[in-house]
Amino acid sequence: MRSRTTRTVTGLAAAAALVTAVSIGIAGGASAEPGTTEGIMTTQPPQGARATVQVTPNPTTHRGQEVTITGNCGGGTGLKSVLGGFPEHPALENIRIVDAGPDHFVAKATVSQHIGNGVGPVFVDCGGEAGVTLLVTHV
Repeated sequence: MRSRTTRTVTGLAAAAALVTAVSIGIAGGASAEPGTTEGIMTTQPPQGARATVQVTPNPTTHRGQEVTITGNCGGGTGLKSVLGGFPEHPALENIRIVDAGPDHFVAKATVSQHIGNGVGPVFVDCGGEAGVTLLVTHV
């Protein structure tokens, strides 16, 4: 039986892959020939991947730095969880949801002490909608 964290990560990773695929499709569609049906751009990501998320400051400057995670649940019920990195290699620690509102959420976290230079995902679960962004670390 898979743990709840594993199911959440798997679901969020699938949503991130879906958002990436849609983004690639939209970018590729922008160069379609005039008069064809290819490249019709949608105004929203697919249902289930409509939450938006930002991390500030980004890029981060040092380990242990506090970051603020903000966004919109895109129709979801409200912020349920935030995951920075992956469970076996967390990029964010001490994650605290300050305001779980569906129209505007706020969470705080600190960059892990073991993090190095690089890029990693920050996932949000908004109760029916998911979102992902990238956190760039410079330590």
